[in-house]
Amino acid sequence: MTDLLRRAAAILTVDLGALVANWTQLRDRVAPAECSAVVKADAYGLGVAHAVPALRAAGCRTFFVAQFEEALAVRAAAPDVRVLSLGGLPQGSESAFLDSGVWPVLNHLGEIAAWRAFAKAQGRALPAAIHLDTGMNRLGLGPDELDALADHPEWLDGIDLKYWMTHLACADDVESPMSAQQLGRFRTALARLPAAPASFANSSGIFHGPSFHFDLARPGCALYGVNPTPHTANPMQGVIRLDARILQVRRIDAPMTVGYSAAHRVNGPTTIATIGVGYADGYLRSLSGRGHVYADGIAAPIVGRVSMDLITVDVTGLPDHAVHPGALLELIGPNRPVDTVAAEAGTIGYEVLTSLGPRYHRVYRNAGSAP
Repeated sequence: MTDLLRRAAAILTVDLGALVANWTQLRDRVAPAECSAVVKADAYGLGVAHAVPALRAAGCRTFFVAQFEEALAVRAAAPDVRVLSLGGLPQGSESAFLDSGVWPVLNHLGEIAAWRAFAKAQGRALPAAIHLDTGMNRLGLGPDELDALADHPEWLDGIDLKYWMTHLACADDVESPMSAQQLGRFRTALARLPAAPASFANSSGIFHGPSFHFDLARPGCALYGVNPTPHTANPMQGVIRLDARILQVRRIDAPMTVGYSAAHRVNGPTTIATIGVGYADGYLRSLSGRGHVYADGIAAPIVGRVSMDLITVDVTGLPDHAVHPGALLELIGPNRPVDTVAAEAGTIGYEVLTSLGPRYHRVYRNAGSAP
């Protein structure tokens, strides 16, 4: 064990082999369509510099990000892959996209016109995808813009159109009619527009079946172990484990309290373990008095407030070998999947992952396990 690891208040372990296994499962599920990888927000908090090369070695060749600067990080990690930026074409950024080889996802007619004019000035067609809004009402061409583009296909002259794409709003809700409605709108739109490959399914959408797969699927959360089918058992492998080191153990008795605002009052002899993680590390404050950790395979409740740097846990009755200073407690892992932590926090696994802080000592395992 290195000195750095000994000093670490918390250890975040990322299993790149599990990440690759999740992508491979999704790749096989959508075949013969291509399976890309969404690696926005620093690969959902896991680290683009590690996740992208692992996925590249497994065969992934197309990556999506939210912002242009994220695309540059992907390009640095894997220079030969395709990278698409979902956030559109910021004003004046045309040359940056061209020079970096990043493909913009054009979200409105103004961006289409700007990319077309820039391509004309370069004297050659330039690659891009175009986002059609089918009900999310965030980014993408709305109905009026779609009508206008369908009436003026020449507006695409000079654009090497790689994909038409749209995004599902309710894919994780199998009872919602929204996904079928969006599928119908997307098919209707494609029939009115010049032919090009299409991209539709996100993580949950992949599990709706082949009619949602089109030419390119775009899984995100499922790659990182979040359950894309909340109505059934999680088909994906867990990718992260978060363990925190006990800093101090103390025994107290009624009528003493624990933490800020005296939020927790003990009713009798109680053993409290304090660990060096808090909301500054992305361990959400909403887990105060609701979350759990695991010690020696036994659940122990968080008591009192999650503070900036510290959490207090009731470890009464747990064996001494599991709850001494220096021992590690499991915050996320086999006993505490990311979706379980999210449910206790009143949020979703995406937020838990993307909140993972920079103070964790990170360990990357199985970097060479790609098939």
